[in-house]
Amino acid sequence: MEREKAKERIHRLTEELKQHNYNYYVLAAPVISDYEFDKLLEELTQLEREFPEFAEPDSPTLRVGGQITKEFATVVHRFPMLSLGNTYSRDEVRDFEERVHKVTGDEVEYSCELKFDGVAISLRYENGILVQAVTRGDGIQGDDVTANIRTIRTVPLRLTGSGFPADFEARGEIIMPHKSFKSLNEAKEELGEMPFANPRNAASGSIKMQDSKEVAGRKLECFIYGLAGNGLPFRTHFEGLTAARSWGLNISEHRARCRNIEEISEFIQGVDEIRSQLPFDIDGVVIKVNSLHMQELLGYTAKSPRWAIAYKFKAEQAATRLLSVDFQVGRTGAVTPVANLDPVHLAGTVVKRASLHNADFISAMGLCRGDMVFVEKGGEIIPKITGIDLNLRPADATPVEFISRCPECNAELVREEGEAAWYCPNDTGCPPQIKGKLEHFISRRAMDIDSLGEGKIEMLYENGLVRLLPDLYDLRQDQLLGLMKITTDDQGKERKVSFREKSVENILKGIEKSKSVPFERVLFALGIRHVGETTAKKLAMHFLSIDALMSASFQELIQVEEVGEIIANSILEYFSKPVHQEVIARLRAWGLRFTAEATRGALSDKLEGLTFVVSGVFSSYSRDSIKKLIEDHGGKNSGSVSSKTSFLLAGENMGPEKRKKANSLGVKIISEDEFLAMIQ
Repeated sequence: MEREKAKERIHRLTEELKQHNYNYYVLAAPVISDYEFDKLLEELTQLEREFPEFAEPDSPTLRVGGQITKEFATVVHRFPMLSLGNTYSRDEVRDFEERVHKVTGDEVEYSCELKFDGVAISLRYENGILVQAVTRGDGIQGDDVTANIRTIRTVPLRLTGSGFPADFEARGEIIMPHKSFKSLNEAKEELGEMPFANPRNAASGSIKMQDSKEVAGRKLECFIYGLAGNGLPFRTHFEGLTAARSWGLNISEHRARCRNIEEISEFIQGVDEIRSQLPFDIDGVVIKVNSLHMQELLGYTAKSPRWAIAYKFKAEQAATRLLSVDFQVGRTGAVTPVANLDPVHLAGTVVKRASLHNADFISAMGLCRGDMVFVEKGGEIIPKITGIDLNLRPADATPVEFISRCPECNAELVREEGEAAWYCPNDTGCPPQIKGKLEHFISRRAMDIDSLGEGKIEMLYENGLVRLLPDLYDLRQDQLLGLMKITTDDQGKERKVSFREKSVENILKGIEKSKSVPFERVLFALGIRHVGETTAKKLAMHFLSIDALMSASFQELIQVEEVGEIIANSILEYFSKPVHQEVIARLRAWGLRFTAEATRGALSDKLEGLTFVVSGVFSSYSRDSIKKLIEDHGGKNSGSVSSKTSFLLAGENMGPEKRKKANSLGVKIISEDEFLAMIQ
């Protein structure tokens, strides 16, 4: 494609995809299918790869992430992010209204909104472009998490419409919807990791991840609840939010202007009735004086504004009988206790089971079988036992004791120092561990054999066709044809899983195709305990081959970025076992990739040993293209300025805090032209 046509097409695709993002994530009214959107995004990605100089600073391709941030720079808030005073009492809301009247002496209008249960964030926009995202922190200063927040689809990278201030901050809440939370925890359990307790914890952990590409996969959302800036052109808070919605910012539809305590109470009651149906967590309602002039008149305490208060809902709780305790074995051998409860209705669902976490939790709680226990939904999602009614404990109640042997294979459980979980060490003979490892191996982020699924893996296992990972590559058509199993789900509905000619053909094709999966994903697919997707990639890029990794010493392993003592010992233990050595040998014989493509320093080594921080907008290249050039010439990228930074590569509208820190540390600041001269 000619350069001018490419430039025009990139601009048109960028604008079109931004509008589709807004339609889908903010208006909830998509006009094209996911497939059509993905095809347009794929075209834009390819064009930006061929013509990086035409990539726009708010390109939708930034949503997929990829920037690595080792340290999050501390940023002082221009306008403090204070917390709100909380109450669980309607009477205290009435007292709040009376205090406001005493100061203002006038009729007061209030803005009532949802109190999102997430993580507070401040988004700074300059001339309509998102330039910085900072966490609340201690209210005075927070962490710069801009790279991660750019991946959130409901955060516009460039504002739409007109009338927005040249420089202002949008204050909001990062939340994880229930659907995203469920998917995330299922993935963590598949890896044998401890699931998040609630969506708020998951959102908090997500925005501080080092790899923005992983954040993009978490499918977070952001709701804006206020604006901050000098000379904002509004008389009321509600008017400001209405304008912000027209600029493309995500504003909740659940808000109202109320004139008195009766209307406030009516809004609170209405929200309480629908909150269990919302696709995300809230924990109350925020009541704010609507007039910005009155807000200034009322002022602040040391910790919170006098013109706002948060009414919090009490967590819904139910009492039910603890019938028994099951012990489940995960892929990594971790044993998790699960309480079986007398079914009870709670927060819109029927709760039959609740996690008991680990042995320490059971001991601290002092649980007995037959106890009447109190159950809450942690974060409105995961049922948890919060207490016991000792007055109703049966006379013959027996304490719940954590098992000492695996409930599946009878191996004696072990507990490593510093860990809360007990493990079954029989990783090659314990059925749920074997099946879990096979399911992990074929998963999308590992070998991506999508023609095989959980039900089919179980059939292959039950028919004695697979025990170790390489057994999958030994499978033949005549072994698979005709296999069938009927399963029953929790609702008693039967489901037939069968191997017909077409499905067998797809399975064998999928297995064959997986032989081209790159080394870092093969390493992740092996299921080495504590070695997740990111760690596997860093190990692959450091050692470049499975042989180098298998022969690495403890000291060599901990030199790898993000590899500490626990991960290093886990790797050493895995490769020390003859059965795992056999697995590697057989997989290698089948042609799987156990060597990394050496991509570092692909163009030259002119930047070897140098670390760059890239900030701002550049004229000839996009920021991602600049970073790729650094790596292609042997250099390293960092997300924050430190004493180890060699150069701060500055474009237009670079972060002022980065410049300030570079000057204080004596880090040299260079322009785009100076950088290009270094690599020519």
